[in-house]
Amino acid sequence: MNTMWHPICGLEDIIPDTGVCALVEGVQVAVFRVGRDVYALSNTDPFSGANVLARGIVGDRNGVLKVASPMYKQSFSLESGKCFDDEHVSVPTFPARVREGVVEVALLRSAAVSSAPQPAP
Repeated sequence: MNTMWHPICGLEDIIPDTGVCALVEGVQVAVFRVGRDVYALSNTDPFSGANVLARGIVGDRNGVLKVASPMYKQSFSLESGKCFDDEHVSVPTFPARVREGVVEVALLRSAAVSSAPQPAP
């Protein structure tokens, strides 16, 4: 498979321990910087449907890097996208890297589907 990388911004354009949002092939992607490492998740909070995860609070839970949604405060692993607060929910993750000082993200079509909570009958 030939991965197509999309330049987002310079690494130095992202304040450490924060996120930015980018539109990649029509998909809102939240890109987070922790030190010199970068992570990319869907920007959509699966609990509210709002595109806000890039504005979440970056931290860790028991040593695992996470972002807490600014909506209802659920936390998601930056590496796996799994929700710490509901094991049945996760957000898509995307490959991210820094190349020559530029943050790049790749979309994998299978990753573009979110597992959101289902409404009660």
